[in-house]
Amino acid sequence: MTDDLLRIDFDTMERFMAEVFMGQGVPEEDARICADVLITADKRGIDSHGINRMKPFYYDRIVNGMQNAVTEFEIVRESPTTAVVDGHHGMGHVIGKRSMQMAIDKAKEFGMGMVAVRNSTHYGIAGYYSLMAAKENMIGITGTNARPAVVPTFGVEGMFGTNPLTIGMPTDEEFPFCIDCATSQTQRGKIEVCARKGEDIPAGGIIGEHGEIRTDSELILIDLVKGKAAFVPLGGVGEETGGYKGYGYATAVEIMCAALQGGAFLKAVTGVNLGHFFIAIDISTFSDPDDFRKTAGDILRSLRSARKMPGADRIYTAGEKEHLAWLERKDTGIAINDSLRSDMIIMRDELGLTGYDFL
Repeated sequence: MTDDLLRIDFDTMERFMAEVFMGQGVPEEDARICADVLITADKRGIDSHGINRMKPFYYDRIVNGMQNAVTEFEIVRESPTTAVVDGHHGMGHVIGKRSMQMAIDKAKEFGMGMVAVRNSTHYGIAGYYSLMAAKENMIGITGTNARPAVVPTFGVEGMFGTNPLTIGMPTDEEFPFCIDCATSQTQRGKIEVCARKGEDIPAGGIIGEHGEIRTDSELILIDLVKGKAAFVPLGGVGEETGGYKGYGYATAVEIMCAALQGGAFLKAVTGVNLGHFFIAIDISTFSDPDDFRKTAGDILRSLRSARKMPGADRIYTAGEKEHLAWLERKDTGIAINDSLRSDMIIMRDELGLTGYDFL
């Protein structure tokens, strides 16, 4: 993004998103949770999952009656350390935050907690929930399935979702360790960002129905829905570059997001019957949290000090680029391109919101 784009500060953007949700009937407390999850993505430089997702993934689905604005959070099974939740097609961000908080509360009492969810909807960046645990001196783990769009190795048919497996851990640095990424080579949000900017995607992440490599972002988004294009697993096409590894991890996430809670799986998954799982592990039941954070920090610092390949300026560790994005954006705000601005104006005008010029 270039400097001549419209830039909006965090507070204004978060307030706008909360008001949009409230305008659609989402209760105020829940609307603020949803906006917090989305603005966290934008703060961390994850443009694919912040305000970019507001209209197509939430606003339109509520308008179309696919997703419920009021969330019914039902605990259908519970033990001291576990729970199964039915989200009844409500707001995924609300379901996700309440579920991870349940896991954290159980971990505080018993050392570990896990909550499995069925009938949820898109819950934003998975890292939001693992970071909830990291802030409590815990290890946080979460995963979610998604609409089928990723091929099994040697296949050309999308069978499962991009299925992120995300882990967050505290360190003694300014930022926690947080690996937050899909088990596919790329994911839909990045293609949406490229399409908004009129750019092709890098080769290697998408194949066509005959196995050809695809890069045409706008057509890919159309063909993903038609089943004429699909994502490849993390590692790439076939086995030579390790595609079977991403395929295996994605399958593990799919099983944990469906078999534990009796949820939908593979081709039966839509945007409003997703499964999630949330795990919180209390570090203090294993070691002193200060010692853990110091060791974790030492590991990350050692990795960053490794010898660099020619031409490389630095080595990063997971969560570092997101921290650097926040350091920049807290002063500059979020850059908005013309396509996204148009979506924001549509939502503003349809709901009659005032105080947002977006000129």
